[in-house]
Amino acid sequence: MNPVAPITGPCAWLGKDMAQSTRWIRDLRPEHIDELEAGLEHVDALGLAWNEITTDTLPLPGLAGLIADVREELENGSGLMKLRGLPVSRYSEDQLRKIYFGLGCNIGTPVFQNRRGEMMRFIRDEGANVGQKYGQIESGKAPGGKPFLSSYARTLNNGPLRFHTDRTDVVSLLCVRQADKGGVSTLCSSVSVMNEMVRRRPDLAQVLFEPVYRSRHGEEAETAEAVYPLPVFGLRDGHFTSHFSLTYIEAAQTVDTVPKLTGAQKEAIDLLLELARELSFEMTLEPGDVQLLNSHVTYHGRTPFEDGEDQEQSRLLMRLWLSMPQNRPLPFDHDILWRNVEAGVVRGGIGQVPIA
Repeated sequence: MNPVAPITGPCAWLGKDMAQSTRWIRDLRPEHIDELEAGLEHVDALGLAWNEITTDTLPLPGLAGLIADVREELENGSGLMKLRGLPVSRYSEDQLRKIYFGLGCNIGTPVFQNRRGEMMRFIRDEGANVGQKYGQIESGKAPGGKPFLSSYARTLNNGPLRFHTDRTDVVSLLCVRQADKGGVSTLCSSVSVMNEMVRRRPDLAQVLFEPVYRSRHGEEAETAEAVYPLPVFGLRDGHFTSHFSLTYIEAAQTVDTVPKLTGAQKEAIDLLLELARELSFEMTLEPGDVQLLNSHVTYHGRTPFEDGEDQEQSRLLMRLWLSMPQNRPLPFDHDILWRNVEAGVVRGGIGQVPIA
C-alpha cells in the first residue's frame, strides 16, 4: 500500500489535552433521570426483564438531543464520552440493569459479548479460578511456563489490562461501585498512536497495516487453535480503524501452525504500546458515570485494583457492547472479525454460531 499520511481532526487527540478538556463530558440532568425512572416504571408494569427492553418499551424522547450529541462525538469527534450523574445507589441491581440497558438501546444496538449469548457483562474480580471458568492456556503451551489467561478471563480479575480494543463499535461501562484502590481507566487515541508511529517509524507503521494472526480463545472458542489474520491498522474511504489486543496475538503464537511474529512485527507492537502509554491519560470512573468509547479510534486499559473486605461493596462495572447506527465503513478484509463491514449496519460482537 502507499505510505500513510497522518490523520487530522478531533479523533487525533493527546492525553495531556483531553485530561484538561470537558468536550467529552456531559451531565445527566434531573429531567433526564425523571424520564429514565418513568421508563423503569413502565417496563416493570409490563413485566419485562432487562434483556426484553427495546426502544419501543423504553423510549427516551427527552434524551434525544443528548443521545444525538453522544453519537456525534463518538463517531465524528474524539471517540470518547462520559455521562455523569446516574444516582446508582437509588436502585437495586435489577433496576440498574433495566435503566442501563434501556439507555444503551436508545444509543445503539446491544450485541453479544461472548458465545454464551451475554448482552450485559458484570466486570468485577471473580477470584483465583477465573481462568478455569473463562479460558486459559495451560502451562505446557503457554508463554512463560505459567497458565495464560484468555482476554475474557483477564477482564474478570483484579489485575491490570493492557491497552486494547473490544469487538464492537462502542464499548460502554456503567460504574456502580469503585475499588478501594486502583481500577483507573487508561485511555488514548489509536489515531494519535498511528500518527506518531508514522512520524517516528513509518516502516513499523506500515507493518501494522499487514495481517497478524489472532486467536478467538475465550469469548468465541474453547481453545487457542481458532485463529484468523487481521491487520492492527486499517483505512477505508478515509475512515480509520484499529483492532488490537496483544493477548489474542500471544494466544495465537501458541498454535503450531501459526507463523511466528517477525522481528519487525514485534518491534511495531512494542512501539504501539509504548506510544499508547506516552499519549494516554488516566481517568477514574465514579459511581454513576457511564463511559462510552469508539473502539475504532481509541485504546483503553485498566490499572490493577484492590477491593475491601466487604464483598457487597466490591468494584462493579456493567458493560454493554453497542453497534452504532451511523458507524463507519471498514476495510473489506475486516469482515473476518466484524462479519459486515459496510457503514450503518448492525455488526460486531460475538456471533452465536459454534466455531470449529
